[in-house]
Amino acid sequence: MSDDRVDFASMLASRLCHDLLSPVGAFANGLELLADEKDPEMRARCIDLLEQSARTSANKLKFFRLAFGSAGGFGERVPADEAKSAVQGIIGDRAIDLNWMIGSEPLPKPAVKIVLNLSLLLVDALVRGGRLDIGCENQGEGIEIALHVEAERIFLDAEVERILTEGEGASPMTSRTAPAVLVQAVAKQNGGTVMLARETPTSLLVGAVLKGR
Repeated sequence: MSDDRVDFASMLASRLCHDLLSPVGAFANGLELLADEKDPEMRARCIDLLEQSARTSANKLKFFRLAFGSAGGFGERVPADEAKSAVQGIIGDRAIDLNWMIGSEPLPKPAVKIVLNLSLLLVDALVRGGRLDIGCENQGEGIEIALHVEAERIFLDAEVERILTEGEGASPMTSRTAPAVLVQAVAKQNGGTVMLARETPTSLLVGAVLKGR
């Protein structure tokens, strides 16, 4: 196995662990508090914390299973509702309005990986909330994916933007940029391309075109 492949796997694992640390840590803290707490009202709050942390952890695991993993349990295509649910889970309680513009037809796994990894990057960029539009449709012999965001401020990491615009080797690979590298790798593997356009200071369009699907 090449050093690049090892580094890539390591960065994806680091990203997964980083995002799971907070809800899993909160779950552990909630269990400690519940063990020592006698007041009924405080115990109820602890249980609420445990339920929230468990739900957040499950949502993130479901998302990463589809975004980073092999999506075991599905065939070559993934139900569109599964992809939508995964995006909703990663958004959680953030002030982001999701406009899902994908029909009910199952999506090819490569398209799902690109949709989810781009969603992860854009959700991270909407730190003050905003709107996320997601579309995906067949175009002749390929499939076209487009994600559009609008917000007062869009904080897309400069290295992530460079990789999405110029390719995998445009910036160093880190746990932050690994999803962008994965998007480029999946697009290349499927004879496709990735594009990014800053339409205005408050809007951004990013997507990919895959062939043979």
